[in-house]
Amino acid sequence: MVGSWLRPFLNWVSPLNLHKYGAVLNSLLPGILANEDATQRSLQDDTSRNVEEVQKIIGYHFKDRNLLRQAFTHPSYDKDCISYERLEYVGDSVLNLMITKQQFSKYPNLPPGLLSPLRAANVDTEKLARVAVKHDFHKYLQHGRPILTRRIQSFINALPEYPLHSHGLINAPKVLADVVESTIGAVFIDSNSSIDTTWEVAENLLKPIITPEILQTNPVKKLYETCQKHKLKVRVVDMWSHDGSFEVFIDNQLSGKGMCHVKKEIALNRAANKAYDEVIRMLSVGNMEIANS
Repeated sequence: MVGSWLRPFLNWVSPLNLHKYGAVLNSLLPGILANEDATQRSLQDDTSRNVEEVQKIIGYHFKDRNLLRQAFTHPSYDKDCISYERLEYVGDSVLNLMITKQQFSKYPNLPPGLLSPLRAANVDTEKLARVAVKHDFHKYLQHGRPILTRRIQSFINALPEYPLHSHGLINAPKVLADVVESTIGAVFIDSNSSIDTTWEVAENLLKPIITPEILQTNPVKKLYETCQKHKLKVRVVDMWSHDGSFEVFIDNQLSGKGMCHVKKEIALNRAANKAYDEVIRMLSVGNMEIANS
């Protein structure tokens, strides 16, 4: 027995109404398909334009343009997309090799203990993220995660405060570093594994390359080395789980506080960096007092 709530629906679903509904759908279908075709053509035009623009930026024209499209496609863009992950894997390895080769030739007297941090600074996430923003790579990145856009914009907004490589004071989105590495990987594959061609592209992107003269030390390491040299006691208070902060005391005096709710390491680095600046200020004042006495 059919319930009373269902009878109106069954009465409406008559052959006549179904025929009318089908006719409406048939009339709309050509327009829907035409809009889909137009949208698809627009997307293809945008992608082709992006490829041309990126090729001009990096100074290299691809034989296989699909490699460049792939290099700028994040895994979140589409469930069936071919993302940049494999190219990023190649680019990461090739970039480390090329930087090692360049530094080995350029600094024949530097031991491995000094070459390693120099290489690390030139290929770390912050350095490559700065490269991506400098060359507008983020504008061509295809992804499906709005949070990535917010993280990238937050990084861009922080750059004026940290105009130079900060060595751990800024939260750099890994996706920006990834797309630089995937682009380098794409050039390497497209150029038939030519290290010379790939380095020509990479060197231009990475400028200015960090040299021994401008290489900065990690803020925590720098603070401890300076305090040890001047026989100052360092005490670090971890409050990150409570409010995202660290405090650094020098000889029981609060000398630096750093905050970063996203990454614990950055909060510590910021606290250490402020404490280091305070220590340098104190030492300078002390030296002036000695000189004037």
